Amino acid sequence: MNKDILNIKNQEFINSNKNSNLVDLLLKKHSNITVDIKELTTQIEAKKRCKSKLSTWYNTSEIYYPNRLNIEQTSSEITAEYKSNLVEGKNIIDLTGGFGVDCFYFSKRFKEVIHCEINESLSQIVSHNNKQFKIDNISTIHTNGISYLEENNTEYDWIYIDPSRRHDSKGKVFFLKDCLPNVPEYMDMLFTYSKNIMIKTSPLLDLSIGISELKHVKAIHVVSVNNEVKELLWILENGFAGEIKIETANITKTDVQKFSFNINAESNAHANYNTPETFLYEPNVAILKSGAFKLLSEELNIDKLHPNSHLYTSDTLIDFPGRRFKIKNIIGFNKKEFKSLKINKANIACRNFPVSVSEVKKKLKINDGGDNYIFCTTDINEKKLLINCTKS
Repeated sequence: MNKDILNIKNQEFINSNKNSNLVDLLLKKHSNITVDIKELTTQIEAKKRCKSKLSTWYNTSEIYYPNRLNIEQTSSEITAEYKSNLVEGKNIIDLTGGFGVDCFYFSKRFKEVIHCEINESLSQIVSHNNKQFKIDNISTIHTNGISYLEENNTEYDWIYIDPSRRHDSKGKVFFLKDCLPNVPEYMDMLFTYSKNIMIKTSPLLDLSIGISELKHVKAIHVVSVNNEVKELLWILENGFAGEIKIETANITKTDVQKFSFNINAESNAHANYNTPETFLYEPNVAILKSGAFKLLSEELNIDKLHPNSHLYTSDTLIDFPGRRFKIKNIIGFNKKEFKSLKINKANIACRNFPVSVSEVKKKLKINDGGDNYIFCTTDINEKKLLINCTKS
């Protein structure tokens, strides 16, 4: 951490060039700065990335930013606030503190927060930023979180850990044992210091694999923002041996779509099937990740189009955790039939369909965009359909 970056001239330069072209800045000579221009452009780039993801940081003066990778890997404020509402108590320790966004929100729920970060510069950055926020209940410690736990022998109400993947899987199956720290290896030790553990993982982790690697999983939260799965949150409670609860949440600008179920409910559920009716529904990605396909039909009393087509239909419009559409036309996958609809632009999606979106667009000679949404899918009678809809 270069404290000269906090010099008033350098801070003024960063703020006045938030929208400047970084390549141009690097090529110009600057007489009004006191550090290497490369360091300032790194700050500018990181700050720009925080504008929507970390608006509190972006809008606070004299914040010091880490490199772009740290910003990309950190939780957003939206997901950090979500996870903070799942925990509370006297104290919590974050074993893999990073840029400190999660600890910022934990500090609103706990009297004491311990932020452990093995990268010394990043630890210093978080400490500085917390002072800018006037937060006094977070202790930032440059240390290996696992080692700190063992050396200090202190009990906590909660342990939080965000293990990082050691390498790109390159198509291989993602296991927690391949992350740092290796959480499954330390499971028993972690439970000696807290009854409650929350683990954040990438949405790439298969739920069944995570369950097999961990112990005493009480709940799994599948968290998406604007229909993009951002993280999985694993809630562990020492001694818990009951049925795991799956909680899905899709956080949008206007609301939070939630759907919850016990993990065995899907295998015991019975879906109703039917051909497309008046309305069509597409589940949000958090539900798709959770695998609650038959259960959605049973719980909401709507029909599924096909066991492998995760689209639903009903005659009357219902409140649904996903997108809702009014069906205008249903035709076969036939160029001549489609031409009769006189549609030049549409938003194409293929669900359980043998042809790709690009192939569909090429065959039908149609462009992206417009108010029409066409779902290419297979119904319960194995018929290939094009369902033309508008948003409802």
